[in-house]
Amino acid sequence: MRQLRNQPPEVSKLHDQDALRYHRYPRPGKIEVTPTKPCMSQADLSLAYTPGVGVPCLRIKDDPDASFDYTSRGNLVGVITNGTAVLGLGHIGPLAGKPVMEGKAVLFKRFADLDVFDIEVNTTDPDEFIRTVELLEPTFGGINLEDIKAPDCFYIEDELSRRMSIPVFHDDQHGTAIISAAALLNACELTGRRLETTRVVINGAGAAAMACAKRYIQLGVAPDNLLMVDSKGVIFQGRQAGMNPYKAAFARQTSLRTLEQAARGADVLVGLSVKGAFTPELLAVMAPKPIVFALANPDPEIDYHQAKAARPDAIVATGRSDYPNQVNNVLGFPFIFRGALDVRATTINEQMKQAAVLALAKLAREDVPDSVLRAYGGQPIHFGPEYLIPKPLDSRVLLAVTPAVARAAVESGVARVGLPEPAAYLQALEARLGPEREIIRKIIIRAQQHPKRIVLPEGDHPVIMRAAHQAAAEGVARPILLGEPQRIQATAAGLGLSLEGVEIVDNLNSPLYDEFCDQLFALRARKGWSREETRRQLRHRYVFGAMMVRQGLVDGQVHGVAHSYPDAIRPVLWVIPRRPDVAKVSGLYLMVLRQRTLLFADATINIHPSADDLAEIAMLSAEMARFLDMRPRVAMLSFSNFGSTRHPDATRVQRAVEIVRQRQPELTIDGEMQADTAVDEMILGERFPFNRLGGPANVLIFPELSAANMAYKLLDRLGGATAVGPILMGLTKPFNVVQRGADMETVANVIALTVAQAKAQTPA
Repeated sequence: MRQLRNQPPEVSKLHDQDALRYHRYPRPGKIEVTPTKPCMSQADLSLAYTPGVGVPCLRIKDDPDASFDYTSRGNLVGVITNGTAVLGLGHIGPLAGKPVMEGKAVLFKRFADLDVFDIEVNTTDPDEFIRTVELLEPTFGGINLEDIKAPDCFYIEDELSRRMSIPVFHDDQHGTAIISAAALLNACELTGRRLETTRVVINGAGAAAMACAKRYIQLGVAPDNLLMVDSKGVIFQGRQAGMNPYKAAFARQTSLRTLEQAARGADVLVGLSVKGAFTPELLAVMAPKPIVFALANPDPEIDYHQAKAARPDAIVATGRSDYPNQVNNVLGFPFIFRGALDVRATTINEQMKQAAVLALAKLAREDVPDSVLRAYGGQPIHFGPEYLIPKPLDSRVLLAVTPAVARAAVESGVARVGLPEPAAYLQALEARLGPEREIIRKIIIRAQQHPKRIVLPEGDHPVIMRAAHQAAAEGVARPILLGEPQRIQATAAGLGLSLEGVEIVDNLNSPLYDEFCDQLFALRARKGWSREETRRQLRHRYVFGAMMVRQGLVDGQVHGVAHSYPDAIRPVLWVIPRRPDVAKVSGLYLMVLRQRTLLFADATINIHPSADDLAEIAMLSAEMARFLDMRPRVAMLSFSNFGSTRHPDATRVQRAVEIVRQRQPELTIDGEMQADTAVDEMILGERFPFNRLGGPANVLIFPELSAANMAYKLLDRLGGATAVGPILMGLTKPFNVVQRGADMETVANVIALTVAQAKAQTPA
C-alpha cells in the first residue's frame, strides 16, 4: 500500500478492492497443495495409499532419516507466527496475519521451489508457542518464524533451536541482517573503509536491529564502534529506562545520549525504526562519504532522493523496490533454507549465515546478465554506489547463495548428508527454477521500466477497459482506448473502474481522419480500394489504430477480443509492412506451465506452410525465444521420427530443418520428430541418442496450423498451461492480436509483451 499514500481516496479505495479481489478470486488465498505423483489408476492408488504406503512407513520407523527420502519433508518449510508483530501492522493476531504467511509461502516457492505449510498459533505465551512448534518437528524440514514481537522472538528462536534437530530461522531478524551486511561490506569497499575502524550507528532496538548489530560485529565491525539507539536515546552502560537483557548486550561505555550526538562523525547510519527518523541535518554531521541504510518498512527513515540531496556523497539503501539498493529479505531466506534442506542440516548456524552474506556481496561485483538488465529497464547496471547487492529478480542468487550455505553447513558439521558434485548441484538448482523462470512477470517488469503508448481499438469492451486499467495502474503502458468517449466513461463507471492514466480517442471525430484517409488511400489504391472504400474501412477502429501505429503516433496495438482472428488480423496486414527479410507473417503462443515454458508456432496464420515457410517460422520463433531470455532448442514436429515414415508431409519437415541449418548453422534444431519425442528427455535420450537438441525442446514448430491450434488450446484448457498470445512475428511494428474471448489477464500480459517489443525495436 506504500505507493498509494499520496493518491486521492477514491484511487486508494480502488486499490484496496483490487487487493481484496486478488486474494479472493478465482479461489480464496494464494497457495494450494498439488500432488507430485500420478493417481489415475488402481495401481497408482495402491501405491499412493494402502497397501503400498505401508512399505515406506516401516522403512521410516527403522530409520527416521528415511523420511527425507520417502516423504516431502525435505522440501517442506513451516512458516509459523502468532501474529504479534505483522509487517507494519503490529499485533493484529494470528488469523489476520495469515495472508502474510501465505505470501511468504509464495516467495519460498517462487524463488527456491520450497513448499510451505503456514501455521498460525493462537497464543501470546512464548512457552506455549514453543511447545506447539516443537511438537510439529516430524512434519517439516525447517521452521521459518515470522512476525513475532521482540523480545519474545529471541527467547522463542533460541529455545526452538536448542530443542529441535531441524533448522529454525527467524527471518525478521536474520534476513535483514544478512542482506544489509552484504550491502555494508560492499559499501565499505566502495568508500575505502576498513570494517574494524568503521563507526556504525543503528537507530532501532527491535529484532532486526539486534540481529544486524550481531552480524556486523561478526563481519568485522569493532563492538566499541557500534552504538544502538532506541526511542529513549543511546543504549549506554548504566542506563535503566527501557532496558532488557537483549539491549544490555549492546550497551556501550559512552557519554553520547542522543541520535544526533551519536551520528556526528559516524560512518554508517542504519535505520530500523520509523518514517522520518532521519533528517538532512542529521546526515550533514556524518563523516565524508557516509553510508545510510534507511530500512523502515514501508516508508524509510528518510526518502532516498532527500538523502542524496542532503549528502550527494552518500551511499543510500532502502527497503523500497523503486530506489537503488533495495534491502529485500527475499534475497536471503528462500536460498538459505534451500541450501540447508538440500544437505538436511540440523540448524542454520552462524557459518551458514555468514556464507550467505559473502556470496551476496561477491555476486554484486560480477557482471550483470542481459536478462537482469532487461528486467530492470535495460540500463547498464554495474557494481557501485547504486548497486551494492543483487537485484531480487536475479536468478543467479539461487545459484550463488544456496551452494555457499549448503557448503558451510557441511563444513561446519551440521549437515546430515554431503553435497553433490558442484556442477550437478548447480544443474539441479537451475531445474528448480523451471526452464524459463516466470517469463511473464519479467516481461511485465521490463515493460514497467519503459511504458509505451499502446492503442486498444476495442476501447468500449469491458475486458479491454479492465486490461487498460491494470496496465496503467501497474505502470506497464500508457493505454489509449479508441471509441466514443461518453460510452467508454459510462461503461467504466458501471465496472467501477478508474481510467486514470488511460487516454480516450474518438476515432470517428478525430482531426487525423482526413490525413489518415489520404495516407491509407495511397497505400491501398493499387490493391483495389477506391477513396470511398478507404474512408469506409478507416471508420473501423482496427484500421484507424493501425494507422496510428504506422505513423508513429503510438508504439503498438493490441486487439481481437471481439472478432474472429482472421477478421482481427486482416487490418494489420493491410496497413503494417513486413520486415524486409521476412516472406510471410506468422504467429506463436507462449505456453507457460508450472515447470517449463514452450513456444508453439505457427498456431495462427499459415494453414499449410511449405518447407521454406516452416524454416522461416522456426528462425523467427528462435528469435522470439531469445527475446524472452530463452536459449532456443527447436523441434520440427511431424507424425514421423527422424525418417521413420517416408511421406511428403514428413519430408517437407525434413527439408525445413535442412534449410534452417544452411541459413543459421548455430541454431539448435532437429527433426522431424513426434511431439512426445520433442518434450520427453527419456525418449530423446534413450531411443534417439543421436538427437541434436541436447535436452527437451522449448520451441515447437508444427507442420500445419490445425495441429498447432489444437495443441495450444488443449494444453490451455486441459493441461494447466497459461497461453500468452498469439504473438505476431515478422512485422515492422509491434502488433499483437489476441483470440476472441480472451480474458483480462491475457490481454494485460499481451499489452506488457507489446510494450517490451516496442522497447526492443526502439533504436538505442
